[in-house]
Amino acid sequence: MNGQPQRQLFGTPPWQVAGFAAAALLVYLPALGCGFVWNDPDYVTAPALRSLHGLWLIWFKLGATQQYYPLLHSAFWVEHRLWGDSPLGYHLVNVLLHAGSATLLWLILRRLAIPGAWLAALLFIVHPVCVESVAWVSEAKNTFSTFLYLAAALTYLRFDERRRPADYLLALALFAMALLCKTVAATLPGALLVVFWWRRGRLDWSRDVAPMLPWLAVGAASGLFSAWIERTYIGAIGNDFSLGGMARVLVAGRAVWFYLGKLVWPVGINFIYPRWHVSTADAAQYAYPAAAALFTLGLFLARRRSRAPLAAWLFFVGSLFPTLGFLNVFAFLFSYVADHWQYLASIGVFTFTAAALAVALPRAPATARRALQALVAVVLGLLAAMSWRECGTFRDLKTFYGTILERNPDAFMAHNNLGIELKLEGRLDEAIAHYREAVRIRPDYAEGHSNLGLALCAKGRDEEGIGHYRMALRSEPGNAVVHNNLGVALAHIGRMPEAIEQYQLAARLDPGYLDPALNLGFICLRLGQFSEAIASYERAIRLRPDNASAENGLGLALAGAGRPADAVEHYQMALKANPAYAEAHCNLGAALGALGRYDLAEKEFEAALKADDRLPDAHFNLGLIMEAGRRFPEAIVQFEATLRLRPDFADAEMQWGSALQSMGRPGEAQIHLDNGARLQSNHGAPTAP
Repeated sequence: MNGQPQRQLFGTPPWQVAGFAAAALLVYLPALGCGFVWNDPDYVTAPALRSLHGLWLIWFKLGATQQYYPLLHSAFWVEHRLWGDSPLGYHLVNVLLHAGSATLLWLILRRLAIPGAWLAALLFIVHPVCVESVAWVSEAKNTFSTFLYLAAALTYLRFDERRRPADYLLALALFAMALLCKTVAATLPGALLVVFWWRRGRLDWSRDVAPMLPWLAVGAASGLFSAWIERTYIGAIGNDFSLGGMARVLVAGRAVWFYLGKLVWPVGINFIYPRWHVSTADAAQYAYPAAAALFTLGLFLARRRSRAPLAAWLFFVGSLFPTLGFLNVFAFLFSYVADHWQYLASIGVFTFTAAALAVALPRAPATARRALQALVAVVLGLLAAMSWRECGTFRDLKTFYGTILERNPDAFMAHNNLGIELKLEGRLDEAIAHYREAVRIRPDYAEGHSNLGLALCAKGRDEEGIGHYRMALRSEPGNAVVHNNLGVALAHIGRMPEAIEQYQLAARLDPGYLDPALNLGFICLRLGQFSEAIASYERAIRLRPDNASAENGLGLALAGAGRPADAVEHYQMALKANPAYAEAHCNLGAALGALGRYDLAEKEFEAALKADDRLPDAHFNLGLIMEAGRRFPEAIVQFEATLRLRPDFADAEMQWGSALQSMGRPGEAQIHLDNGARLQSNHGAPTAP
C-alpha cells in the first residue's frame, strides 16, 4: 500500500465513472424534494443582494453575507437568477457537486495508483455522514469547496509530475477559489505534503516544500481571517467560547474519536449532537487526547512497514483541525461536533478502508473473497439506505427540528426554532411549551426568552412576557430587538414613559433599526406629542425612504399639528409605496376633507373601503361627506356600517340621528340621538376620526 499499482476492485472499468452521478442522484433522490432549513435564508441570496450592486457588495462589503465566502455567494447569486426561491435547483446542484467530488477523488486515487479507488469514491457518495453537507442547502459551502479542493489537488499532482508553471498556477487558482467557498480548504497544502511523504518516504525541500510555501501562507491568512469573521460578525465570542488551552485539547481529542466512530458506525446521526461538558478536573476526559497521541505514535513507529495508515490518519486529523476546537466556531454554542465538519476529512478514512480491502481481496481464498465481496455490497446498500432515510429529515422545518429533538431532547436551539414554526401556524400554546423547554435547558438563552415573551404577549399575558424580555436583556443587554419588543409590551399595558425609554434605547443601540422609530412615532401620536412624532417618523423615512407606514405616520403627525396640506403629500407618498394601503387612503381623505376638497376626499374614502371594507373611520367619514351633500340615505348606510364594525361609536349614532331628522323622520332620529348620548356618557366625550 505504498503506491504500487493494484488491479481495480470488482474489475470496474473506467467508463463506469458515469455511474457516480447516477448513484448520487439515486441515494439523494429524497433530498430533491426537500425545502430550506435553519439558516438557508442567510445563504440563498437576500433581496438586497440580488442586483449587480448586490453582487459587488458580496465581494467588497464585510457583513453583507453571514460569512465572507464571496465565490460561494456569487454562485448562490447566479442560482437565484436561474431558479429563484425554489429549493429544487439548489439541492440538485449540491447532489451533482457531491458526485463531481467523488469523481475527482476517483481520478486522484487512480493517478496515485492507490487501490480501491472506485470503492473509496462510492463510500464517499453513499455514507450517511455526508448527508448533512449535501441535503442542507447552506452546506453548498462544503460541496463547492470540496470540488474545487479536489480539482486543485488533481492539478497539483499533474504539476508534480510535469513541473509545468501553467499547472502550478491553475492549481493555485483553484485552491484560492476553494478558500473563497469555505476556509476548511486551507488544509490542502498540508494534505499534499502528507501525500508526497507517503509516496516518497521523505519530503524534499525544493521539490515538495518550497512550492507549497505560498499555499501555506494563503491558507494560514485565510484561516485567521475566517476566525476573525466568526468572532466579529457571527458572534463566536463570550463565555460559551472562553475555553482554556487544555480544555480545547480535551475537546479536540474527544472530537477526533467521535468523528471516526461515526464513520465506522453511523448510527444515531443528528444535526445537533449533545454538547459535551468539558472539565479539566475530570481525569477521564484526558483519555481521549491521550489515546489519540498514543495511536499516532503507534502509526509512526509502524511507518517502516507501511506509511499508508499514518498518512490516512494525518489527512483525517489535519482536515478536521479547523473545527476541532482550537479556533472558535459559532456552532460550538450548540455542539462541539457536527457531521458536515468531517465531510472533507472522511475521504482519508474511506480511501484507507477501500485500499485495505482491495489489497486483502486478491490474497483471500476464493470462498472468503466472495463472502467479503458480498459483505461489502451489503454494507454499501445499508449505507445508501441510511442516507436515503436521513435525507427525509431535511424535508421541511418541522420535520427537521422534530427529528433533532427526537434524537437529542436537550437541543435548546431546536426547541426554540420549532416554537417559531408553531407560532407561525397559530399554535401558540405548543410554541410556548417549546420556548419554555429551551430556556429551561439553557436559562441564559436570550433568544428563547425573547421568543417566549413575544408568544406570551400574543396570548395577552403581557406582564409575564415582559418578565421574559427582561431575562433576555440580562443575557444580552445590547439587543436592540428585545428592547423594542419590550417597549411594545409596555405600551400595550399603558406604561408609556417606560415604553418610550425602551424605544429610544433600541434606536441608540442600533441606529439603522426601523421599528423603534415607527413605534416611538406611534406612541407620540397617541399622546398628542406631534412634534416628537414628526421627528420619529422623519427618522424612519431616512432609514427606509419607501416605507409606507412611516409616510402614513408622518402624515398623521402633521395633520395633528395642524398642517393638513403637508400631511396630504406624505399620505400620497405612502400610497405610492403601497397603493392598496387602506388606512393611508382613509387618512388622505380626511386631510383633503379638512382642506375643503370633498370630491377628492370621497374618492379616497371609497378607495379605502375597496381595499378594506372593515375600516369604521372610512365608512364614517364617507357618511359625513354624503350627509353634507344631502345624500341622506347613502349617508345612513355608511353610519350603519360604521356601527356594525364599532358599536360604541357615539358620533356615528348621533350623525345617523341627524340624517334622519333632515329626512323628516324625528321619531327614528330621536332613538339614535339618545343612543349616541348614552354612548357619550358611558365612554366620555367622543373623538371624531
